[in-house]
Amino acid sequence: MIEVKNITKRYGNHVAVDNLSFQVEKGMIYGFLGPNGAGKSTTMNIMTGYIAATDGTVEINGYDILKEPEKAKKCIGYLPELPPVYPDMTVEEYLIFVAEIKQVKKAERRDQIASIMEQTQIAEVKGRLIRNLSKGYKQRVGLAQAIVGYPEVIILDEPTVGLDPKQIIEMRELIKTLSEKHTIILSSHILSEVSAVCDHIMIISKGKLAASDTPEGLMTLLKGGKQLEISVLGEQERFEKILSEIEDIENYKIAADTNKKELHGVVRFGADKDIRKELFYRLAASDMPIMSLGLSEKSLEDVFLALTEEETAHDSDI
Repeated sequence: MIEVKNITKRYGNHVAVDNLSFQVEKGMIYGFLGPNGAGKSTTMNIMTGYIAATDGTVEINGYDILKEPEKAKKCIGYLPELPPVYPDMTVEEYLIFVAEIKQVKKAERRDQIASIMEQTQIAEVKGRLIRNLSKGYKQRVGLAQAIVGYPEVIILDEPTVGLDPKQIIEMRELIKTLSEKHTIILSSHILSEVSAVCDHIMIISKGKLAASDTPEGLMTLLKGGKQLEISVLGEQERFEKILSEIEDIENYKIAADTNKKELHGVVRFGADKDIRKELFYRLAASDMPIMSLGLSEKSLEDVFLALTEEETAHDSDI
């Protein structure tokens, strides 16, 4: 469907995208995840032919985006971060204009536009000037123009930026609906956004691909272990002895709260282990009441931070 091969984009001495390669398969929702300035928008602009890469190639359905731009761009619908709408047109006028540019057959235009307006839920405002629409409706109009012509791939750059919580939920549902007939690529720096809708996530940091996997695969990649947070009453020396005798514990830290006369421990152990039962019986046998107990595992946020921080650390070593 899409093959990105070793693309690099330089602006003077600044490298926005650094030798990036990946493939996009048909019928999935892909997420570009990365902090602001990571190179997500630049990559999307290169993929859609808005700007040229300094090095490397992009092929859409076998068509080189620079050598055969017309054939390649017919396969793509693009919604930039700022929707490319004309404020002095009505919604319907604008979509007809887009359909003409995309060379949609004249006999099909009205029916296609009516269907797309229903799909994106903007039919009720089709006669209104775009300048008078709310941010949420303008975003929907931008999405509608990306769908005109029914391209196989829809690329969305920060599609929920500036929307309120209700509008964000509605946009997510709309993206999921669109994925039934289109391959979707969306960029975001919001973790919950990507994990809520995407089948596959590519984490970009400093213009490089830091990781590429399913949300579940990324979790497994850096799962590494579990962490138990526990508070008990008793003597610190005895607590340390109990922890040191449990074989599956990898390491632990203990802090004393003199006000509450509690000991707070952070205990780490293997991802495939569970020490809670053994720890409970040992503490009970030593007459050390458990005041609180909580188990935590690495979240997608932890994975994201670990990968982007690791990339930054590598850069600082060069």
